[in-house]
Amino acid sequence: MKLRVGDPVEVIRGADRGLQGPILAIDRSKNKVIVEGVNQVFKHVRPSQKNPQGGRLSKEMPISAANVMILCPQTNEPSKIGIRYLEDGTKERYAKVSGASLGTISPARARYAHTAESA
Repeated sequence: MKLRVGDPVEVIRGADRGLQGPILAIDRSKNKVIVEGVNQVFKHVRPSQKNPQGGRLSKEMPISAANVMILCPQTNEPSKIGIRYLEDGTKERYAKVSGASLGTISPARARYAHTAESA
């Protein structure tokens, strides 16, 4: 999964289709993400010392990571995520719609640097 916490995403399938928000949490073992303001449910809580009023709390529930797409920082459209190596060997994520960078993944490595003799 190429998504990261904090990435702005748009829901592309389901009841909340079209809603946008940042990723709050990721469960990689279940391939689920929690997006702010998406798939909200009411949790009924009893009165306690911590919550003396009790009542209904609204909270976000996980949705499948396949149902969201990252938003391109340049065009603000949903995009797939690609991975590429830069000239100095740095690995980065990029939006396939426009080619805009989404941040680096790993530091520069000489093995993946583009040099004159390797071209």
